[in-house]
Amino acid sequence: MKKFIIRAGSLAVIVLMLFGYNEVLNVRAKDEQIAKLQASLDEDTANTGQSPNSYIDGTYEGEGTGFGGPIDVKVTIENGQMKDVEIISAENEDGTYLETAKGVISKILDAQTPEVDVMSGATFSSTGIKDAVADALQKAGN
Repeated sequence: MKKFIIRAGSLAVIVLMLFGYNEVLNVRAKDEQIAKLQASLDEDTANTGQSPNSYIDGTYEGEGTGFGGPIDVKVTIENGQMKDVEIISAENEDGTYLETAKGVISKILDAQTPEVDVMSGATFSSTGIKDAVADALQKAGN
């Protein structure tokens, strides 16, 4: 009986080692797949000269709807990044709301996307600015 227990224990250890080795092989396979995908992404980036999240350089105009109506912006792209967002027209927008909403511009520039939180107290106006920037970025190719 003692030999049976020793052999059963040895068998259990061998089975556990095989499962552990199999898990190591799975992790290595996943690491290799990640490395191949990263190399492919790096190659694509090298071929286009742009990172996947970059924009085409230039100045683009976009329009959104704020609290008082249309808001027009001009977005400047340099080296694939947003460098400036300027409000060029917001004729019917309430001045107080517009001033508060302008705070969303720095958020957009910092995040490099219009997908940021709106300004409290000027929700519609800041949403109009965000939508106008998004419209301009569509024209910028991303």
